[in-house]
Amino acid sequence: MMPEQHPAKPHAALSSASFFLFVLLLTAANLRAPITAAGPVLQDIRQTFGLSAGEAGLFNFIPLMLFALLAPLAGWLGNRLGLERSLWGALCLITAGSLLRWQPAEVALWGGTLLLSAGIAAANVLLPPLIKRDFTAHTARYIGLYAATMSITASLATGVAVPLSQLSTAGWRLSLVVWALPGVVALLVWLPLLRRRPSASAPAAVAVTQRHPWRSTGGWQIALFMALQSLAFYTLIDWFTAFAQDSGFSQARAGWLLFWYQAVSIVANLGCMMALKRVSDARLLAFIASSGIFLGIVGLLLKPQWAAIWLTLAGLGAGASLVLCLALFNLRSRSHRQASQLSGMAQCVGYGLAALGPLFFGVLHEQSGNWTLPFSVLALLSLLQILLAPLAAQSKPIS
Repeated sequence: MMPEQHPAKPHAALSSASFFLFVLLLTAANLRAPITAAGPVLQDIRQTFGLSAGEAGLFNFIPLMLFALLAPLAGWLGNRLGLERSLWGALCLITAGSLLRWQPAEVALWGGTLLLSAGIAAANVLLPPLIKRDFTAHTARYIGLYAATMSITASLATGVAVPLSQLSTAGWRLSLVVWALPGVVALLVWLPLLRRRPSASAPAAVAVTQRHPWRSTGGWQIALFMALQSLAFYTLIDWFTAFAQDSGFSQARAGWLLFWYQAVSIVANLGCMMALKRVSDARLLAFIASSGIFLGIVGLLLKPQWAAIWLTLAGLGAGASLVLCLALFNLRSRSHRQASQLSGMAQCVGYGLAALGPLFFGVLHEQSGNWTLPFSVLALLSLLQILLAPLAAQSKPIS
C-alpha cells in the first residue's frame, strides 16, 4: 500500500519478531480491561459510595476524554523521550491506577481511574509508531492481533467481574485490582528494552518531506474517519440495552446481544488483518467496513426485532474500521515520528467525539421522546463515514 520503506535496525531485544509480538500483545492486554471491568459491578460501586447515575456515567466519560486530551501530548513525549521509555511510563500509570482502586476510599477510586486512563491514553498512541519503526513489514498482522487482544481482554474483564466480586468480602474491589497483574508482568518484560536510546535524528530526506498531521488534509481525513467509527461504536455500547428493552427485548437478552456485538468485532479485527496483507489499497476495505456500520444502524431503526442481524453487521464493520484506523497511522506516514504525531491527532479527535456522541444521542432521545431522531442522526453520521472512507484510506502518504 505504501512505497518501500527502510526502518532503522531494531533493538536487539526487539529483533525477534516472536518476542516483539509477545510484548505487544501483553501490553495490549492492559489497554481496555481495567476500564470495562467496572461496568458489570458499577451498581455495587454506586451503593458503596452513594453515587448518582450521573456520577456513575463518568466511568465511561473520563477514559474517553483523557484518551482525547492526552493523545497529542503522548505523541510528543514518544518522540521526545523515546517510545520504549514512554510506553513503560504509561504501563506504570495503568498498573498504579489499578492498584490504587483496591483502597476502600472514593478518592482512591476516582484517582485510580484517572491514572490508568491517562496511561491507556498514552499507550494507545505509542504502540502503532513502535510497530512502524521496527516492524514495518508486519504492520497489518501486528495491528490486527493488537486490536483483537484488546477486544478479547475487554470482553473477559466484563465476563469475570461479577464472579470475582463474589469470591471474597473485597467485592468489586477484587474485580478491579486483578487487572493490575497483567500490568506488573508487562512492566517486567519491558525492562530490558529501556536500554535503547532514542535515535539522534531522522534522515534528512524524510525530515524535509514530512508535514505535521494537524496541518495536513490527509491527517484530518484519517482523524474524522476514526472519530465517526468510534462515535458509532461507543454510542451503541452505551444505549443499545435501553433501546432494546423499549423494543420488547428482556434485559438479559439485550445484554447477550450487546456481548455478541463486541464478539463479532474480534472476528473482524482478525479478518481485516488478513485482508490488509493481501491488498495494495485499503479503500475498498474501508468502504465495506463503513457500510456495515451504516446498514446495522439503519436496520436497528427500521427492524429492531432483527437486532442480532444488524448488530452482526455493525460489529463486523466496527472491528474492521478500528484495525484500519490503527493501520493507517503507519501506512500513510513517512516515518515513525510522523506516525506518532498522526496517532496522537487522530485519537484526540476520534475519542473526543466518541465521548460526546453518547451524551448527544441521549439528549436527542430525551428531547424527542423516541429513538427515531437519535438513530437517524447516527445513521447520517455513518453515511458520512462511508463517503470519507476512500479518502482516509488512500495509499499515498499524508500531505
